[in-house]
Amino acid sequence: MDEEMMAACGLDCKGCAIRRAPEDPEAAEELIRWLKALKLLAPGEGLAEVIEKNMYCRGCLADRSLHWSPDCWILICCVDTRGHENCSQCEEFPCRRLEEWAGGDEGYGKALEKLKRLRG
Repeated sequence: MDEEMMAACGLDCKGCAIRRAPEDPEAAEELIRWLKALKLLAPGEGLAEVIEKNMYCRGCLADRSLHWSPDCWILICCVDTRGHENCSQCEEFPCRRLEEWAGGDEGYGKALEKLKRLRG
């Protein structure tokens, strides 16, 4: 996997509409529908507002103002506090908190497995 397209937690960002929206019209439409369903965009708002409001992501290692979840605890711990690109680089990997997070969703579990493979 292209590590530039992997979140600090191991999630694959390549398929993420939040990440692809500015360059991919289909991803933009998907993101806009989702944001409207969550009532985060008003009727009539679209990609221009998504970009203006920074409601998209450039990845965990990019400008934090362009990150979907700049207050993500994994991002803060891994990148900000410890200076790593992903959790597999941490001396405490896998920590209890990351394992608990991974147990909460099938996709999160796959992300942890990917990090374990990276760790070797």
